[in-house]
Amino acid sequence: MRAPFKRPQPNLSRRHFLLVTGVAGAGLTLGMPLFAAEQQGTPAAGQTPFEAYLRIAPDSSVTVLSAHVDMGQGIYTGIATLVAEELDADPAQMRAEGAAGNPKLYANLATGGEKQETQGSTATSSSFERYRLAGATARAMLVQAAAAEWKLPAAQITVKRGVVSHSSGKSASFGALAEAAAKLPVPTDIVLKNPKDWNYIGTETFRRLDSADKSTGRQTYTIDVKLPGMLTAVIAHPPQFGGTVRSFDARAAKAVKGVVEVVAISRGVAVLADNSWAAIKGREALTVDWALETAEKRGSEQLMAEYKRLAAEPPTAVAVTRGEPDAALAGAARVVEARYEFPYLAHAPMEPLDAVAWRRGDQLELWGGFQLTDHYHAVAARTAELPLENVKLHVMMTGGGFGRRGTPDAQIAVEAVECAKAIGWRAPVKVLWTREDDITGGRYRPMALHVVKAGLDAAGKLVGWKHRIVTQSILGGTLFDAYVKDGVDWSSVEGVVDTPYAVPNFALDLTTTKVGVPLLWWRSVGHSHTAYVMETMVDELAALAGRDPIVFRQELLAGNPRHLRVLKLAAEQAGWGRPLPEGRFRGVAVHEFYGTVAAEVAEIAIDRKGGFRVERVVCAVDCGVAVNPDQVRAQMEGSIGFGLGAILHSQITLSDGKVDQTNFDSYEVLRISEMPKIEVHIVPSGEKPTGVGEPGLPPVGPAVANALAAATGRRVRILPMDRGTG
Repeated sequence: MRAPFKRPQPNLSRRHFLLVTGVAGAGLTLGMPLFAAEQQGTPAAGQTPFEAYLRIAPDSSVTVLSAHVDMGQGIYTGIATLVAEELDADPAQMRAEGAAGNPKLYANLATGGEKQETQGSTATSSSFERYRLAGATARAMLVQAAAAEWKLPAAQITVKRGVVSHSSGKSASFGALAEAAAKLPVPTDIVLKNPKDWNYIGTETFRRLDSADKSTGRQTYTIDVKLPGMLTAVIAHPPQFGGTVRSFDARAAKAVKGVVEVVAISRGVAVLADNSWAAIKGREALTVDWALETAEKRGSEQLMAEYKRLAAEPPTAVAVTRGEPDAALAGAARVVEARYEFPYLAHAPMEPLDAVAWRRGDQLELWGGFQLTDHYHAVAARTAELPLENVKLHVMMTGGGFGRRGTPDAQIAVEAVECAKAIGWRAPVKVLWTREDDITGGRYRPMALHVVKAGLDAAGKLVGWKHRIVTQSILGGTLFDAYVKDGVDWSSVEGVVDTPYAVPNFALDLTTTKVGVPLLWWRSVGHSHTAYVMETMVDELAALAGRDPIVFRQELLAGNPRHLRVLKLAAEQAGWGRPLPEGRFRGVAVHEFYGTVAAEVAEIAIDRKGGFRVERVVCAVDCGVAVNPDQVRAQMEGSIGFGLGAILHSQITLSDGKVDQTNFDSYEVLRISEMPKIEVHIVPSGEKPTGVGEPGLPPVGPAVANALAAATGRRVRILPMDRGTG
């Protein structure tokens, strides 16, 4: 998932988010009081007086409250690492949980400091300084408390692996000092550690916090939330996008044992029951008369045919033009023209959408994995017709997201609130989507058509590039519509419009289509298709010029040292230039995703039937400081596997406006048996960290395609590769 826009980094002072400490008798809580943040003097009755970045309990456990949702990317562990580093805590005493919705405290600093959101692989960069500051501040307060108790100079007191001590033999745990520390003023002259003194950041010392619970089934998700008298709701949505409910007959549904209510909500008809099985069976018995006159009824083949027609017409917008691309291509010695087709893709997380809503009196609580946390908060409050401060979000760990849990209309939160509201708030309601609901009624990576023409001069140098993209806008028509500038949705053109390649004559046009299929940011968003086009075209041009594809890229990237470093490292580790066993071939690609640069070399094996298997992927990544190298590797491995499944197998197709795929049998992702050997090499860096959740995905598709071209001479331009034509 990626931000719809770029905003400048705010100048937030340290005291802005680290003002107040704890609650006497309950340990040390370091954060910022809600009432101070809101300039309201005192908290309302029942309001938690402190929201925090960390809590130190009397048992010495240290709990960090993550401003970002953990969807499996490991940000809980990443933030705990930052706190433990500056606190000099023992990794064994660290805990983590999701923070409640509150943008004043937990705004994403990497996307402008205004919204609490988890997207664009920004969680670590957003957290890097403020959570270290929280840890360092807590450490200073613990030391000061020990100094006062022992009547010794604070400068002589040390902290190591969760123990505060003095050379005289005095020592104390965090828990023993927490209450006294909580009564001290918050210091404002905190100095963070010099990186040369880091014990955990950049090392393999701090292991994931959630591995044990996930391995043993103890990890709880939204589906595990149980409340007194709670009902479970499943919803009948329109069979075609844009349809609405004309009327419904609930008699058969209500006859199903366990079904309690059948109610109309804004996007369909909800069946509420004592349990999920009854709700599903009730929905099967339900009869709905859908109004489909204005629904999208075109199939994906018809849509692509229309895209091809539109590609021959003038564009709806010009994204960038420099030099004279028409003249350069007219004078080029050799020209490549190509057309690429990309399908709709589903997010398909292991945990489909779910949320719980419970209103007691004038207080509403919601549970769920909300990527746009404060946005969901506001929409839920508006839907419930309650003031924002009367609504609390419990942000849960999720079973995958990839952008799916950040819809601009906050759909799952709205459905939970609407269901509870429709029954007069008399019971908490858990809304569940089945996997079939999510595949057939989800939000998708847009279908796209690229038409490209590029040329070389007689010396084999790239002289001109013209590029047309035909696709839907993710932002257009949503609450983020204002971020479409001059007809250009950045997410439609990113990865091409900002190419680092030195192309003297370059033009990128965009035609934005009008289609009723709902869209959403998908892992790496526009880069998921633009990188494929850029990197396979560059590879083809290198072959046309008779040049080594890495050397050709290096010449075009002469002013981009980070790209050059990852290319060099990936090539060295992959053994580029050395002979491979018979039947094996290599391909390379390099791409930048929001400050992180990755180069990947794919090694494939051709079988006797003309098929192929991806055997090995060597990845080099420059992501600034690697806070947890093990997690960086895991994220790159995960995104490479995710990307491989997409380019090899995955597609969403429509017939008469209905999605053809329903579950993992028909929407195929990478099987574990297909997972290649992956080697990740991290470029050492002292720069601030950038993200790793998405940057591994864009290069893998073109690297595989380029290896296939090296083996067969065939260029695959219609995806997924299972479709098999170029």
